[in-house]
Amino acid sequence: MDKYENFKKNVFNLIGIDLSSYKEKQMKRRINSLISRNSYKDFDDYFSGLKKNKKLLEDFINYLTINVSEFYRNPSQWEVLERYVFPELLRHNKNINIWSSACSTGEEPYSLVMLLSKFLPISQIKIFATDLDLNAIDKAKIGVYNEKSIQSLPKEFINKYFEKIGNSYKLDESIKKCVQFKQLNLLSDKYPNNNDLILCRNVMIYFTDDAKNIMYKKFYNSLKNDGILFVGSTEQIILPDRYNFKTVKTFFYKKVT
Repeated sequence: MDKYENFKKNVFNLIGIDLSSYKEKQMKRRINSLISRNSYKDFDDYFSGLKKNKKLLEDFINYLTINVSEFYRNPSQWEVLERYVFPELLRHNKNINIWSSACSTGEEPYSLVMLLSKFLPISQIKIFATDLDLNAIDKAKIGVYNEKSIQSLPKEFINKYFEKIGNSYKLDESIKKCVQFKQLNLLSDKYPNNNDLILCRNVMIYFTDDAKNIMYKKFYNSLKNDGILFVGSTEQIILPDRYNFKTVKTFFYKKVT
């Protein structure tokens, strides 16, 4: 067994993350960069460090999960949510279940709360948000962001829900209370049930085709009938009918039964 294969097996045994589900060339390049940056010799030496050094392990998980996020990322897609998806979902039921499945540092689920506040009282809004990276979730719970992360957010939301502190923006508690955060591994953990809307954006690009196939099937089972899956701008599903989805708008797929 070569050193990378052995490293993948050891990482899975240590933290339950299956590196075989990530594109190998890309993942090896990124891990090699971590190895040299931290002055380790090779995969074996680096894994020994991961076992002994909690901070090194946290940095490794952070690096794997690539937290790049912003409020209202790809604003035209949020317009589709506002004009089409939410009115359709709320037509029959005001208590919709929404899962932000790779929430990073919270910008996506908090954007959902703000947009939904145009349709519902804030007291009725509940978003379930998950990520693999506990550090990202901790940052999300704090709810303080820089100017760049809010640049695409409608001004009405910035004025209403943020307090400027120096060069940072602190999110109002009323929005934070609407989101429940939890750690979840999309490759191995059980998905929540009965979702009307699932967002999985800018994550699939890191996975192999086999891993994607498994995840699409799990998302399908996790949605209610006629529920919607919302994916990232580089992640359109080719032939969505293979997974019993139909395209309702670009990047939005409805579960077909």
